[in-house]
Amino acid sequence: MTPPAPLDQETSDIVLGVDTHRDIHVAAVVTAAGAFIESRSFPTTAEGYEHLLHWARALGHLNRAGVECTGSYCAALSRYLLSQGITVFEVNQPDKATRRRRGKSDIIDAEAAARAVITGRATATARAGDGPVEMLRLFKMARASATKSRAQAINQRKAVLVATDPDLCQSMAGLSNPKLIRACAGLDGSAVGAAGAAAHTLRLLACYGVGPDTAATLLIAAGDNPERLHSEASFAALCGVSPVEATSAKTQRRRLNRGGDRQANSAPYTIVLAHLRWDTRTRGYIDRRVCEGETRREALRCLKRYVAREIHRLITHTTTHVPAA
Repeated sequence: MTPPAPLDQETSDIVLGVDTHRDIHVAAVVTAAGAFIESRSFPTTAEGYEHLLHWARALGHLNRAGVECTGSYCAALSRYLLSQGITVFEVNQPDKATRRRRGKSDIIDAEAAARAVITGRATATARAGDGPVEMLRLFKMARASATKSRAQAINQRKAVLVATDPDLCQSMAGLSNPKLIRACAGLDGSAVGAAGAAAHTLRLLACYGVGPDTAATLLIAAGDNPERLHSEASFAALCGVSPVEATSAKTQRRRLNRGGDRQANSAPYTIVLAHLRWDTRTRGYIDRRVCEGETRREALRCLKRYVAREIHRLITHTTTHVPAA
């Protein structure tokens, strides 16, 4: 680490430069005259931001900062610096001539961000990101993600219908998307052959977070005679998601079940990940179980067990199987 240059902290103006990353930010401090002082790394946490600002202000009078990626990795730090009275400038691209001459490192990039502010190359003030416009951006992002997932699910169902039994395809021709989803969820899985396979698949696809690959994996695990699975507990054991006691003395816990079909075990996990990404209720459940003293991994196992229960209901909710002619 470069030792700090001697400064008169009461009169010396300094500029902060930050090279951003997902887990850490590398900060460098340069005097208004262009002399490099010091650099350090800080974690991307609220406490890390406080330490960063405290460290920089201990080196001189700070009122300007050059920051990379203020719209992504450094959005939170930019909001914090702005709230503390620091003018934040967006630094979009390092100076190519400097990079050719000095090479590249996080410290060099952080120093270059500070120098971009000093020389006037960085003139765009960072967005505040703390008002109703930022809220609107988040809502719009959530809506775009939900719309994309909805379109993907509808396309999956239609792709199955195109290649399935003509009678089944004809029975759903012309249905609007909402009616198509309800019709798929209500299909009778007692048919045999391609029509029966399509009915099973379409009913599973109606379950939130289930795609064609996970649906196929679960159907293969259940087999052509799912009635052999007399209870949802037996299907959970088949998928390796039934709880296994690992209690000792005062410790009450359940561990990973290493039995069952391992491919079928991965399918509920994939479904749970989809729920965690898009469903706020699922994330709330995880947070609640963690607050109750369970680990995140144990909470995920509970969710996989719930998924197995729902999938079992969908697979076995059929009339008596009719043998193929």
